[in-house]
Amino acid sequence: MRTELTPTRHELPFRPADFRTLTEALDYAALGETGANFYTGRGDFSSSLPFADLRTEALGVARRLLGLGMHKGDRVAMVAETHPDFLRVFFGCQYAGLIPVALPATINLGGHQSFVAQLRGLIENSGASVVIASADFLPFVLEAVEDMSLLMVGEPAEIDLLPEASGELPVIEPGDVSYLQYTSGSTRFPRGVIIEHRSVMNNLHGIITAGVKISESDRLFSWLPFYHDMGLVGLVLVPVAAQISVDYMDTRDFAMRPRQWLSLMSQTKASISFSPSFGYELCARRLREGEAARYDLSNWRVAGIGAEMIRWETLERFAEALAPAGFDPRAFLACYGMAECSLAVSFAPLFGGFRTDVVDLDHLADHAEALPPVDGITGRARAFVDCGKPIPGYEMEIRGDDGTVLPDRGTGTIFVRGPSVMRGYFNAPAETAAALSSDGWLNTGDIGYLVDDSLVITGRQKDLIIINGRNIWPQDLEYLAEHQAEARVGDALAFSVPGPESREVCVLVVQCRETNAQRRGALIERLTRLVRLEMGIDSYVELAPPHTLPRTSSGKLSRSKARQTFIETHDLAEVAAVAEGAPPKHQVSA
Repeated sequence: MRTELTPTRHELPFRPADFRTLTEALDYAALGETGANFYTGRGDFSSSLPFADLRTEALGVARRLLGLGMHKGDRVAMVAETHPDFLRVFFGCQYAGLIPVALPATINLGGHQSFVAQLRGLIENSGASVVIASADFLPFVLEAVEDMSLLMVGEPAEIDLLPEASGELPVIEPGDVSYLQYTSGSTRFPRGVIIEHRSVMNNLHGIITAGVKISESDRLFSWLPFYHDMGLVGLVLVPVAAQISVDYMDTRDFAMRPRQWLSLMSQTKASISFSPSFGYELCARRLREGEAARYDLSNWRVAGIGAEMIRWETLERFAEALAPAGFDPRAFLACYGMAECSLAVSFAPLFGGFRTDVVDLDHLADHAEALPPVDGITGRARAFVDCGKPIPGYEMEIRGDDGTVLPDRGTGTIFVRGPSVMRGYFNAPAETAAALSSDGWLNTGDIGYLVDDSLVITGRQKDLIIINGRNIWPQDLEYLAEHQAEARVGDALAFSVPGPESREVCVLVVQCRETNAQRRGALIERLTRLVRLEMGIDSYVELAPPHTLPRTSSGKLSRSKARQTFIETHDLAEVAAVAEGAPPKHQVSA
């Protein structure tokens, strides 16, 4: 077993991702003494992988994969567990000119058959001719690839038994495809984003120099999945491109022991770590009274927050709970990005904490304009988190439904253009054309507005609920539910379903731990009344058992999956009638 890499580094001159390709980046990082550490869910050191060793082992993987008869541009799929093997195979593909495809490691999210179907779909869609998985996941892979003709299906160790190809490795150019990044699949079957070397290197340079301003003294920590764009680009590729060390714990271990994140941040003295809102929420929720003082988070200078709608209340709770540990709330760094842009699009100012913009929700719903509430006038207000300005080289526009560019505070679809935007979706020309214009503008599908060139996200275009011509944001309905005593943050999903006469019906599904029938009925009545009072619409409220709301492969709550399941399992005519005041025939729990 290798020894743990210490926070110190070799005096290798720092280069902020100013390389043409990922292979050049690893070639340079391998000259130093930094690399990756891996920890168990109990916080014990497991193994290390210095970048020098990673390069040597990746070159061997490259030659052996080519020895199978693979050619430049062929795809290699691998279940992306948080393990050194993933790094070896990923960078082995880079040196071989092969295209890696990270498969999710999320059996528990949809059950056995759902996971197998997801794997098969990804493997078929990517056209992978080699599939790699650990012993834990190999049975699922073997089931998924049944009747498929592949060059190899096996464990990472089996690659070491392959003969090496003779001759030189292919020359890797900036325009070559580096990897396929599959989207989370929250709206439809996941799409493979084609990422070139020059695109990801440009994005890494922007993250390192402008967004996070990484220096040689920094150290990263991550529990994010390697198959997600934030986990892969932000926490696997950034350390290599910046020649700094990184510490990992498995995503599943974090889910079971979220406080281990804090413990390992204290132990490693890491200065940078990122998470979606739910990660901070889970940590704060699991802290016991007086426990925060045992941690030392004084070195945490960048606490990145992104990957989903940012909840300012969650950040406030986390900062308050971890103040005894020396956590500085100014470390919060809100950001916005997506796989179609490699990763990052915008960052808030460093070490300024999170900033919010308060708007009149009624005016926003009626006029698509995000104006501050007027003093003295009673109305609904909401604070949205400011996600900052685009990284260098990026342009951003907010466009209305007719395609016109909107002024400041005009709310519409976010369009971006920049050097790290994808080439397109793999084998999906129609979807590529729908998302990416001929002059390089990407339709993000997100809704937001600009204030002095700073971006504020209000939601996803696909999630917008339109009732009687009125725009309703599902987050506002979910907020009402999550602030009831019987629920918590992340316990609610709102969406609309088809009703009679082409009308849409609002549905609010809430995870609830309450078992008393009378109190459950009271909660449904209370929420129905609150939605009518606050939003001016009728709604159908349903209580679901804990841990049943569906999630995407990246761990986000999925409104689209919840909506589809709801439509398939409910009498929509009865749903519409109940929403309008009729008594339910029976109580259905999702």
